[in-house]
Amino acid sequence: MSNLDRQAVPALCGGRGFVVAEPVRELLSPRRVKLGESSEVRRLLPNLGRRMVGAWCFVDHYGPDDIADEPGMQVPPHPHMGLQTVSWLHQGEVLHRDSTGSLQTIRPRELGLMTSGRAISHSEESPKPHARFLHGAQLWVALPDGDRHTDPHFEHHSGLPQITAPGLTATLILGELDGARSPGTTYTPIVGADLSLARGTDVRLPLEPDFEYAVLSMSGEAHVDGVPVLPGSMLYLGCGRTELPLRAESDAGLMLLGGEPFEEELIMFWNWIGRSQEEIEQARQDWMEGSRFGEVKGYDGAPLPAPELPPVSLKPRGRVR
Repeated sequence: MSNLDRQAVPALCGGRGFVVAEPVRELLSPRRVKLGESSEVRRLLPNLGRRMVGAWCFVDHYGPDDIADEPGMQVPPHPHMGLQTVSWLHQGEVLHRDSTGSLQTIRPRELGLMTSGRAISHSEESPKPHARFLHGAQLWVALPDGDRHTDPHFEHHSGLPQITAPGLTATLILGELDGARSPGTTYTPIVGADLSLARGTDVRLPLEPDFEYAVLSMSGEAHVDGVPVLPGSMLYLGCGRTELPLRAESDAGLMLLGGEPFEEELIMFWNWIGRSQEEIEQARQDWMEGSRFGEVKGYDGAPLPAPELPPVSLKPRGRVR
């Protein structure tokens, strides 16, 4: 999945000036965005008041959607640069194709990790046949300047490391947590974990005090540091924490996102991350002319055209507002 908003506007991200250096409880509401003709996602990042959490710069939560009699996810070929995409499912399957030749079905709690590097294109679709329900999250990780021109590649990891405590199973998606490490390639200090809590669970999860964190609610009723977080919303937690209290009123699913605050200032427009307007303009031209981003073979449909650039200059700025 990607940013299919035809009214795309630039998001100006990065820089440490607005990182909250102490623990906070800032509840972020989603913006509802149409994905194609029939699907809708809840966009948590970039948000009006918060653009990044560590290197995490884009978070969409979708479903659970009943797609038994629907085509399901149908995202035509589109380009990326300067970022990694993370595909994470709780229900359903997604078939990934990309311009490096990758072809992979991603299933619940398996990591689909695509590093765009300098340029890649991909498509995502529900297989035929497919499961009745589709529920998951699509996330992006910004690449630092020294790695953003790396060769594009795709990784698929099943059987990810797990951390357990009474009533809690944490599946490590990216980075490190409580001594465990994900096999997914990372380029900045980061963590992403899927948290499954049984009803009545009351635990404390160890954290890295130099990281900033947020928790996305996927399902159920849970309190994060005493704050009720409903499905489709996200609680920003700031920095300076050594542990995180979690309490479940029902069986619940959460995603923990964190990382060292991202120092560089970025421009994010449509599906590209750059450092200047000239980079974004060149990326758009290359995509529309059919160069640089390669070809996705096997998808039954035309690639997505890029939206028009805004009439104002794009300049990288701070992390929030």
